[in-house]
Amino acid sequence: MRGTSRDGATRAAIESTGAEAVAGDPDRIFTLVPAFAHVSVACLLLGTATGSDEQLAALHGTRLEMLVERMLDTTVRGIVYEASGSVDAELLKAGAERVRAACQRSLIPYVMLESDPADSAPWLCEALAGVEQLLEG
Repeated sequence: MRGTSRDGATRAAIESTGAEAVAGDPDRIFTLVPAFAHVSVACLLLGTATGSDEQLAALHGTRLEMLVERMLDTTVRGIVYEASGSVDAELLKAGAERVRAACQRSLIPYVMLESDPADSAPWLCEALAGVEQLLEG
């Protein structure tokens, strides 16, 4: 399992869970693509991302669209998108629609993670079920 972050402290937190932390910056999509090598399911957990309004709009808009398109040229065969969180609901809705459209165009299965990430137990159950669903095909 891998997690990406542009922030060193966040990468340390990722590693503390047992996951491999990879430095990546969503403003430079090419830095994220290597993290998808040999990955079957990608979880785009952006619902609690932080940044300016412009950064968040790009993250759930053009950056997300570009990232999903780049994933299609990797081993990724399923995508989980976090469609709930502290980010503006309209941005999350637009991001979910971008993921849905790209996946449907490319016949890639996807799951929308709707649980509130602040409520960790139901969120974790839904996330695990989504990954399992995608792995089972």
